[in-house]
Amino acid sequence: MEPEDRRFTTITPILRMFDEAKAKEFYGGYLGFKVDWEHRFEPELPLYMQVSAGACVLHLSEHYGDCSPGAALRLEAADVRLLHAELSARNYPFARPGLEETPWGTLELRVTDPFGNRLVFYEALK
Repeated sequence: MEPEDRRFTTITPILRMFDEAKAKEFYGGYLGFKVDWEHRFEPELPLYMQVSAGACVLHLSEHYGDCSPGAALRLEAADVRLLHAELSARNYPFARPGLEETPWGTLELRVTDPFGNRLVFYEALK
């Protein structure tokens, strides 16, 4: 198969987490993602889980070797102003993101999860 014939359809980023309760509070309670599934090899071993919101799917891992904290993701959103209003109304004590119109023509909202991973929600300005 030639490289130009490959069909890449989705990506699933894996983000490092260190605390299940904080991850669920941030991704579920604050950002509005739902937990799709969770996996542990044994009850006391690290958690690996999938969260999603619409078509956006993320994997969160407590496993040491899966990934490093401090990743940065750009997530396209249909209405960043609406997302900003929803997040502001939730009064999450650890984040108060603002909106930024960038020189490259996007409207962006940036948040950092409790583990140092940065999420940039953006939409193209008309």
